[in-house]
Amino acid sequence: MIRLFLLFFLLVTSVAANKVIYLSYDNVPQRVIKGEIFPITLKSLSTVRDFEDIEYKFSNKSGLKILNEIPDRVEKGKYFYDTFYLLSTARWAKLPDVNATLIASEDYNSTLIRGSKLNVVTLNPRKNFSKIIANNFEIIEYKTTIFDNNHNIIVLVAHAQNSDIQAMHFENVFKQGIESASESYLDSKITYFLVIDKKIENFSFSYFNLLQNKFSTIIIPIVVEDDSVTTQSDLKPKDQSKERLKMQIAGVIALIAFVFILWRRKYIYLILLIIPLIYIAYLAVPEQEICIKQGAQIRLLPVDNGTIFETASSQYTLLKEGSVDNFVKVKLKNEKIGWVKNEDICSY
Repeated sequence: MIRLFLLFFLLVTSVAANKVIYLSYDNVPQRVIKGEIFPITLKSLSTVRDFEDIEYKFSNKSGLKILNEIPDRVEKGKYFYDTFYLLSTARWAKLPDVNATLIASEDYNSTLIRGSKLNVVTLNPRKNFSKIIANNFEIIEYKTTIFDNNHNIIVLVAHAQNSDIQAMHFENVFKQGIESASESYLDSKITYFLVIDKKIENFSFSYFNLLQNKFSTIIIPIVVEDDSVTTQSDLKPKDQSKERLKMQIAGVIALIAFVFILWRRKYIYLILLIIPLIYIAYLAVPEQEICIKQGAQIRLLPVDNGTIFETASSQYTLLKEGSVDNFVKVKLKNEKIGWVKNEDICSY
């Protein structure tokens, strides 16, 4: 019996002697929300002085996504505090088992700790929930323009802290999508478009504020802008009724000038007639038509990664509405406005 005890003691002593990393979970949240980004901190102590770094390998995690492979490290005395950020993706989650190994000139035994189950809470939001869970979320800028006869399009730029901003999604909208988004989860930015019913006067949605532990509401007043600017949101077609009105006014001015010339019989005043006639001729020039190639991709916005809502099934002509950089704005046969790359324009 004593001999067995001594053997067991020697085995335990040998294992302890070979242990070069003491590892534990130092900071684990008591509760997380499904869709929340949260930190976990590993506390480690090395009994070896001469080493380059500590390498972590994760296994057996469930309902979680690890967002950073390289931890944020803080040194306090002999201890390392390494923080990783995780995204909760399911209603049930378990922290990963962690295997820590020293990166050094010699080979040392690794240390393994087991992960525990997490308390995950699932939100029960209203229908206007944007799927955004964040410490803070705000709209930096937005623009509303006409999309077609029945819809307007909102292009917004938003900023969020501690958020999976690419999870943004809205219910009951005609069309939506991400145009661009930063990959930083701690401080992120997104450009997003929404095609909504023209009858909506205020577009409101909610997000969950982690710091306040409640849903917050954001309201976007729908004010359709009439100005034509060469930006991503330059989507408004040319108003032909205004062009006709301008031609009528110029015609009246030309008629008055003609009567004035006949009355005064001084042909030097012909210039008063020529100017409005030139303007009428300019307005009367038909809209330019362009040919687009078969397979041309028609985008919602003039950006390389813009959402493609239609692909030309054959070669055909469309009305040109304008141009921005490497894109041409076109009016489709269904009155929708889109953008086509210059390289997709037919060359003759």
